[in-house]
Amino acid sequence: MATYSDVQVTCYHCGEDCHNRDIIIQEKTFCCEGCKLVYEILNQHDLCEYYDLNNKPGVNQRITVRKDKFAFLEDEKIQQQLVQFRDESQTHVNFYIPHIHCSSCLWLLENLHRLDKGIQRVTVNFSKKEAVIIFSETQTSLRRVAEVLTAIGYEPYISLQDLQHKKPGIKRHLIYQLGVAGFCFGNIMLLSFPEYFTGSGHTDAGMNRLFRYLNLVLALPVFFYSAQVFFKSAWSGLKHGFLNIDVPIVLAVVVTFIRSVVDVTQGQAGYFDSMSGIVFFMLIGRILQDKTYQGLSFDRDYTAYFPIAVSVIREEKEVPTALPDIKTGDTLLIHNNELVPADGIIVRGKALIDYSFVTGEATPVNKSVGEIIYAGGRQLEGNIEILTIKEVAQSYLTSLWNRDELKNKEEKHVSFVHLLGRNFTWVVLLIAALSATYWGFHDPSRIWPAVTAILIIACPCALLLASSFTNGHILRILSRHHLYLRNAQAIENLANTTHIVFDKTGTLTGKTGSDVKYYGDTLSPFQESLIASLAKQSTHPLSKAIAAYCNTTTLTPVRDFRDVTGKGVCGWVEGNFIRMGNAEFTGAHNKEEADGSIVYLSFNDKLTGLFTIHNNYRSGIRPLLKQLQQQYPLSVLSGDNDREAMNLRRLMGHETALLFEQQPADKLAYIISLQQQGKKVMMIGDGLNDAGALKQSDIGISLTEDSNNFTPASDGILEAGQLPLLLSFVQLCKANKRIILASFILSLAYNITGLYFAVQGQLSPLVAAILMPASSISIVLMTYLLSEWQGKKLAGKVLGEMSDKNHIPD
Repeated sequence: MATYSDVQVTCYHCGEDCHNRDIIIQEKTFCCEGCKLVYEILNQHDLCEYYDLNNKPGVNQRITVRKDKFAFLEDEKIQQQLVQFRDESQTHVNFYIPHIHCSSCLWLLENLHRLDKGIQRVTVNFSKKEAVIIFSETQTSLRRVAEVLTAIGYEPYISLQDLQHKKPGIKRHLIYQLGVAGFCFGNIMLLSFPEYFTGSGHTDAGMNRLFRYLNLVLALPVFFYSAQVFFKSAWSGLKHGFLNIDVPIVLAVVVTFIRSVVDVTQGQAGYFDSMSGIVFFMLIGRILQDKTYQGLSFDRDYTAYFPIAVSVIREEKEVPTALPDIKTGDTLLIHNNELVPADGIIVRGKALIDYSFVTGEATPVNKSVGEIIYAGGRQLEGNIEILTIKEVAQSYLTSLWNRDELKNKEEKHVSFVHLLGRNFTWVVLLIAALSATYWGFHDPSRIWPAVTAILIIACPCALLLASSFTNGHILRILSRHHLYLRNAQAIENLANTTHIVFDKTGTLTGKTGSDVKYYGDTLSPFQESLIASLAKQSTHPLSKAIAAYCNTTTLTPVRDFRDVTGKGVCGWVEGNFIRMGNAEFTGAHNKEEADGSIVYLSFNDKLTGLFTIHNNYRSGIRPLLKQLQQQYPLSVLSGDNDREAMNLRRLMGHETALLFEQQPADKLAYIISLQQQGKKVMMIGDGLNDAGALKQSDIGISLTEDSNNFTPASDGILEAGQLPLLLSFVQLCKANKRIILASFILSLAYNITGLYFAVQGQLSPLVAAILMPASSISIVLMTYLLSEWQGKKLAGKVLGEMSDKNHIPD
């Protein structure tokens, strides 16, 4: 029969397990005081409908927020850079809130005015996880708004990047240009309809003449406004000596417009419908191709990870100071779990620094007074004070983004579509020249009709439509499976990969969770609870892993706890003196060898056993690597030491290059060396230490546990759980190229048909009106169906992967 202790109780607010069941209010149990406090706030203001919209919608509040964390928002200089609009009655600010995840979040944030009367309105952008908050500064303040959000579990993330980089506005001009082109195209087609029946005797000549001039008027905004995007792109390519795909399109648009104007003045219909159709369909394709994921950031630099301000000690007082204002010689107070923003020397306190995000080294390092610590590390244990020796802009971390190799890196990739377009243009010009030469000898009056007709009908718009629509659709299919690529060129670069490089820590291994094994005397549940009680006194990751391994909710007070830097921890628990640490600290005579980290255990100065701890490799990574090894050479670059070398060698195979203790500069140099050998490199990493390598590689994929949060600069963002599908993503990108080539062949068939009439100088508006829309519509339909078919194949692989996870142990 199950006892009360056997039944797992979950938190009413966040849904996590309640290890401490004493936190109860109104017969509702909470996992921590933080969750209880949020409930009390909502209950006090009659906002408990929040819990009715979704089951346990809150976010865990076990980690408390420092009281004066947002004191820097009282600084007028910082306010001016964050505030979007301000007048006497209202102030607008846009906060990024990572914890937005469901409809309950939307409801609560949009009712924020019930918690603070100074807040007038909140508008939430769910996809971007942003909230635009309008408030009155006579009733509340920017700091107070941030603290209210934090109090209910929606702490805004405010970084140095918010001060230094303004977010680009939404590009609306393409939408406006498309709207104008669509309006004009539709009306020109309508007014051109009588021209198709001119020879039947059922039309009025006067009305036809009026319609032709109306078409000319409607064509003017298409030519001078809507087509500007193509004119600019073609001119940019010509300035750099490159004949891109937009050059023949511009040539076709210009020639069509000029010939149509001439035709109208001579009493003929012209080709305004074809010209406006070209621009309209091209703009649709361009918008699809240029569509980006605005909720993601592919261009993060170090400022995206740093807070806006830090506490500076001046005259024994904490003064919130903006990071750009920190000078060499300032004394900074770094609180527990805060990022170190500048290189400095420790002057007070004991540091345990996690450099995993900067160097890739998974094990935190102990630092004492007088030692240097570098920007980008995270302090894990208590508060420390450091004396800055370099300003933020000159720190080691900043140098990762300021390397000459990256700043001067030229665009290496030219799409095969542009290469096809360039060759296509020369062929068209050659045909036009040969046709002009032929008619020059036989019938000079046909030179103008023949040459202009060739340039009109042989426009490579079908090729551009094929690439634009296919790329746009493939980007959407990939995004459905949580691979977000920067642009269409990234699809091609992914398909062209010849060498794959992995980071280890946080990429092949998970950022959380460790594989812990115990060897030695059998431990009773009582002894495990004593070990967990001691381990929970330390913030060291190895102690946390052991505490999680013991998996007990019964904790006992610890007396005389000591944490000896670099050696281990000890203390009295229930009359037992327990030590955990290295061999010397625990009295082990024989030092064991094993993969990963070793923590020895002794009870009352008698060695009891040892724990081996190493990171778990991600689920599904083994079959993925086995597949990749058959098709690509692989490399692993790790900032960690080589303790995992044997494990990793078994996982990666003997052909894979394994490099350990790699600094960011080493990773960058390795990528460059592979590229100098002519290889197309895909780099997959997760941290700031990978930033240089990700930017230098032909295609850099940033792996993340949360696509809206901390990712370094990259060409793509991949959610960690989707990494086992990497080969399927590459195959889909290769299929993308095949679809475009098949569409190009179809467009050639249309062009050859049109050229048959054009070279004879007999291309009528009716033929052009049929061929141009028919080719465009059929190309779009073909690319959509083929892309969707490939997408369904990928979806089938996803289901297969899920089935394997459920039935086959990894």
